[in-house]
Amino acid sequence: MHSLSIIIPTYNEKENLKILIPKIYSIIKVKKFEILIVDDDSKDGTKQLLNKMLLLFKNLKYLSRKTKPRDLSKSCVLGFNKSKYNNILVMDGDLQHDPKYIIKLYRVLINKKLDMAIGSRNLIKNGRKGLSLIRYLASILIIFIFNFFLGKKTADPMTGYFIFKKKILNQVYNKLYGKGFKILSDIIYSTNNDYKIEDVDINFKLRKKGSSKMNLKIILQIIMLFFSKLLKI
Repeated sequence: MHSLSIIIPTYNEKENLKILIPKIYSIIKVKKFEILIVDDDSKDGTKQLLNKMLLLFKNLKYLSRKTKPRDLSKSCVLGFNKSKYNNILVMDGDLQHDPKYIIKLYRVLINKKLDMAIGSRNLIKNGRKGLSLIRYLASILIIFIFNFFLGKKTADPMTGYFIFKKKILNQVYNKLYGKGFKILSDIIYSTNNDYKIEDVDINFKLRKKGSSKMNLKIILQIIMLFFSKLLKI
């Protein structure tokens, strides 16, 4: 591995970060990488935990986003702006994205000279591992709508686990909807360029600590994102 910025947006994931961060460092054995935890003003002691971890882990950075409302996409964009490497990986902080896929995604991106490699849950093939039945069915429906009306660029535009070249962000930055919880869809549907994108199947793990952030507000934000891309506004 040459260089990599790992962006992890978080909100009340203290117990999961205790496990996730050491695990990432046990997997990645290179000097030129960084982990940017972009926290959305958590109230569970995340800040205190990360301040201790900053002393233990080199290249770990902590960014606090205090501006309301809480918003994953805005946290990711802040992380993108603060990242220093040309290869950027995004993953959740809830342990549902297994760190073991970081190396695989990176190698696929580099070896195949792609613009983006996406950690696809492949819900049709793999079923609803890690998802409730309602969330699984909702995800299938949303993915179908995005791929049918906006064009299929990936089997899983709703995933939050992906790696891409920073040049893409530079080209779409002014076209981003920039709100909500589906930053991947925002990026890939903000351009008409034929970027080289490939799906990499991953196993989506069960959440062990904390609670899911999915709610009606997030679903409405996904709908607004869809129409912003459909109408190109």
